Amino acid sequence: MLDSSIEFLKGIGPEKAKIIRAVLGISTVEDFLTFFPIRYIDKSKIVNVADLTEETSAEIQLKGKITDVQELTYGKGQKRLTAKFRDATGTIELVWFRYSKWMKEQIPIHREIFIFGKINLFNGVFSMSHPEIETDEKKALSGTLLPIYSSSEKLSKRGINNKFFQNVVAEILRNLPALIQENLPNSLLRNLKLMNRLQAYANIHFPQDLAHFEQANRRLKFEEAFFFQLGYALKKHHHKTSMVGNPFPIIGKYFTEFYDHHIPFELTGAQKKVLKEIRNDLKKPVQMNRLLQGDVGSGKTMVALLSMLMALDNGFQSCLMAPTEILAQQHYNGISELLKGSNVTVRLLTGSTKTADRKIIHQELLSGELSILIGTHAVLEEVVQFQNLGLAIIDEQHRFGVAQRARLWAKNKIPPHILVMTATPIPRTLAMSFYSDLDVSVIDELPVGRKAIITAHRREKDRLSVFRFVQDEILKGRQAYFVYPLIEESETMDYKNLMENLEHITEFFSDCNVTMLHGRMKPDEKEKNMAYFASGKAQIMVATTVIEVGVNVPNASVMVIESAERFGLSQLHQLRGRVGRGAEQSYCILLTSDQLSRDSRTRIKTMTETNDGFRISEVDMQLRGPGDLLGTQQSGVIDFKKLDLLTDAHIIKVAQTTVEQLIQLDPTLQHADHQSLRQYYIQQYRGKNKWGQIS
Repeated sequence: MLDSSIEFLKGIGPEKAKIIRAVLGISTVEDFLTFFPIRYIDKSKIVNVADLTEETSAEIQLKGKITDVQELTYGKGQKRLTAKFRDATGTIELVWFRYSKWMKEQIPIHREIFIFGKINLFNGVFSMSHPEIETDEKKALSGTLLPIYSSSEKLSKRGINNKFFQNVVAEILRNLPALIQENLPNSLLRNLKLMNRLQAYANIHFPQDLAHFEQANRRLKFEEAFFFQLGYALKKHHHKTSMVGNPFPIIGKYFTEFYDHHIPFELTGAQKKVLKEIRNDLKKPVQMNRLLQGDVGSGKTMVALLSMLMALDNGFQSCLMAPTEILAQQHYNGISELLKGSNVTVRLLTGSTKTADRKIIHQELLSGELSILIGTHAVLEEVVQFQNLGLAIIDEQHRFGVAQRARLWAKNKIPPHILVMTATPIPRTLAMSFYSDLDVSVIDELPVGRKAIITAHRREKDRLSVFRFVQDEILKGRQAYFVYPLIEESETMDYKNLMENLEHITEFFSDCNVTMLHGRMKPDEKEKNMAYFASGKAQIMVATTVIEVGVNVPNASVMVIESAERFGLSQLHQLRGRVGRGAEQSYCILLTSDQLSRDSRTRIKTMTETNDGFRISEVDMQLRGPGDLLGTQQSGVIDFKKLDLLTDAHIIKVAQTTVEQLIQLDPTLQHADHQSLRQYYIQQYRGKNKWGQIS
């Protein structure tokens, strides 16, 4: 019955069903049941006309009589209906701008009635437009909170107003025991003091009082969080019990030689903790499925390399895949430098790799000569075959689709262990919700000797002083970035033009060598300019956001971000991470126009107040919403009716803990107390929450 069309509901029919479906997307009885009110009104009180003030803004209820109904013509033949409404204390005006002859005839004149609506004040006169009229005192003074549903003018013109929605939902609720069953175990309801499902739906639409509404709201939010978590927990349990992986029991010469003699700096406590977690995973004959979160510059690449050396000690090859050529090249340069002098073979495979070099890479992979392959999407090509791929590492995995990742897993008979890395901090509620099928490791320390980047906000009028500050840093032997949003003028946006500003910069910094980097350059040209800047031969790099990831120049101590108000928070944070990679104090200057929107001010203020990527990600989610933060790969995921990822972290955490305990107790949901839960999950949720799938 929940799947029945709404046209069969009392008072709807085919025509109304069609327009409701078109405007609100409501097609079935279940859609209507989960069409929750946007707010509630309290009709238990009556206000006297004499008590109305300028501050009376909410909808109110009055008791009195309608008199003096008149039809007035105004404008170009337009008509409105007016009337007086009197109670014992005074009079207000009533007005109807859109009305029919039938409506006019139905107005109860000189009878004691109740009207409800929003009060307006114009020229000292109080009025109410299109009041709701009730002649039955019991209905008018009902003790419950009455729901207000989202609607539109198009619906109202067809008589599909709030009263209509209330009547339809009330009819559904009368049949509720036949429509839905409890889907949570009684023991769980008792332990968490949750309202049962029938009570929750009744009190979310027509709450007895505020306390009952809050209980219903909590129950429905928990239900959504619980079943969402259950899908991921079942998947995680299946993975840990069914996904065979090659065990890496040995810590041998490759790892120990590098760890003891070639690491150029002391690992942080966080890096050591993460390595221990990875080591414990790799020892088992179960495929590792781990997410590694770490802020820009926290040392994820070092953890990745040490993990690949563990694989090599056990006779397996490794692969590191990055979303862009610049980032793949950066990983290759860094790892090759660290392994210099060892007999570990590392190769780079991208779309720009020459045919002759590709053939060598293909041969060395098949023969087992090649230990570590670093590359882009080119690694996924059918012709790229490994002898024994044991570990696959993906950097910024959200930039790859599920099907692309699956092609990498298929490159070995027994799927490789998976380590997913991201420098994009994931807000706590998103991590709990969308990555709960993964084991998560976090590097939350910066390497020893790194100083926090000082971030300052400057406006266009401060440009000269900003240039002078950069000049002083260059005189100290440092280097600087100038970052711009676009490289061509836009007719609709007043972005700084990269080429035009390159001239301004070369003119002011006439004693400096300036190089440039942008997305339209050919790969070899990008590489040449990057190498020129990294070598110290150029003091300034003028670039677009192509340097958001991948450029690592420890001597660069200043980043000036032009038109900083045009960038999102996560992008600003990623860009800032290009400096502060050496021992010297580094600076990020956010240069903006004088006029900033409220959101822009929030972003700039957040950047100047903190370097904490996780704090920044929380603010970013508040500004952009979780859907945008998850990206296009996750479109359509945020379809919760009640749960709010911004504000319901506590409910999500309770649901996660409850699910973990349940799976530990009954991993296949076979207990008698769990049968209704199991059936509901199979019917409603199976197959719907694979969005975080990694392997």
